[in-house]
Amino acid sequence: MEKTARWFYQLWRRRHFVRRLMDISESLRTLVQYSQPVGNGLDEVTRLRMEWRRRHFVSRLMDISESLRTLVQYSQPVGNGLDEVTRLRMEWRRRHFVSRLMDISESLRTCVARRRLNHFIVVQYPQPVGNGLDEVTRLRMEGGCMWTRTLMEHFAIYFRRVLSNSFYPVLQGAIGVGSAFEGWSPREQDVVYQVLIPMTPPRGHSFHLELGTAWQRRLRNFHIRVQQECTCTSEQQGEHMLCFLHHPEEELRRHQDPSLLHTLGTGSYLDVEKTARWFYQLVRAIWPALLESHRWHLVLLPPRRSCQFKVTNGRESYRIEILFGVRQGNSDVFVSCQPRQAHASSTIWPESYAVAEMKFFRYIARQAPPDSLHLKCLQFFTRLQLGLGFSTYTIKTIVMHLLSILPASQWRRRHFVSRLMDISESLRVCVERRRLNHFIDFPLYTTKDCVRIKVVDSLSLGRETPQSLGNVWDC
Repeated sequence: MEKTARWFYQLWRRRHFVRRLMDISESLRTLVQYSQPVGNGLDEVTRLRMEWRRRHFVSRLMDISESLRTLVQYSQPVGNGLDEVTRLRMEWRRRHFVSRLMDISESLRTCVARRRLNHFIVVQYPQPVGNGLDEVTRLRMEGGCMWTRTLMEHFAIYFRRVLSNSFYPVLQGAIGVGSAFEGWSPREQDVVYQVLIPMTPPRGHSFHLELGTAWQRRLRNFHIRVQQECTCTSEQQGEHMLCFLHHPEEELRRHQDPSLLHTLGTGSYLDVEKTARWFYQLVRAIWPALLESHRWHLVLLPPRRSCQFKVTNGRESYRIEILFGVRQGNSDVFVSCQPRQAHASSTIWPESYAVAEMKFFRYIARQAPPDSLHLKCLQFFTRLQLGLGFSTYTIKTIVMHLLSILPASQWRRRHFVSRLMDISESLRVCVERRRLNHFIDFPLYTTKDCVRIKVVDSLSLGRETPQSLGNVWDC
């Protein structure tokens, strides 16, 4: 009795399934028969295109109708020769077939109405921590900065040995600068670790910074004039050095290495491109003597105004750029090899505030709360502006102005959108005024352990802005 009842139940289900398929087939056939011809109010080309599409549409509907009719005619009842588990699984699949079709149709309608369809696979990205960088990126960048510092310390040992009795510039300890050492990066996958190596003149030479034309003074572009000094007193004291000024050239050529003007100079000035090539040759010659050369592979990039290279070990890769420059007095402002404009002359050394800016970001990091997103704002906006003609340094300058105006408590997560709006509004004001002042205005009043920076306001954000910043940053 129970088997008979179950058989009638299955038959009822099957009959309803077949009837629904027949209804769909009949509806499609009716739609085909009563579909209206294309109107004649259209131009000939559009009418022919629509007519062609209509004919193909009717053909596809006829194909679907015929397929459904064949399926209905030849559909077999669920056999009793299968085991119970397989039979129930097939019954469930057949029973819910129409429901699933309805679910798909409803989901498609919802997506069309909302004009949105989410990806099936959603990657869970690490959440921002601390300064707005995700944990993986922050740790990778900190590791790269630490590795770069160690490498440059090893280079410095050999720099001192090789250049101890030469007339090349004396190289000081490298200073980490740029976005990576400030705690952010405009490109997450291509971080460049920049270091600045201060240079001082060798024996018998002195450096003098000179501003050229009025246009060069406005751009703060310098020339480094190399002047030879009298060393006769040093010679008498037993330093075994001939004076470049008071000894015949033939004697100097036979008994002493060439002066700095003959090796890295153009006329009376230090040449940026010659100095970059000298760094390139120096790094290539010293690399085999370093411990890192046993596990890392060095790839030197063509030099122009700096020395760039990549080091890889199969798992990790770091791109490092060695910048060089001359310090202005006792300050953290340098004249460096970094160009501000394309096709700069080889004797032009632009003023650089990279060291002072790095110290400013460190100062802000010490003052900022743990959930401060000032670096996230900077990173987000620099990536947003890629390809729009605004340089990364322009956005960075605007953010530094805002950091000096707004207290650290207003850079929390809940202020993220407001700060992005401030950056956008500041950029608009600067475009309208066609002017953006440098964040740091030299001269800097410095001591050995701290730096006092005067900030010139160039933004109008509808709030009172001080003309100078009186903070003293511990370095």
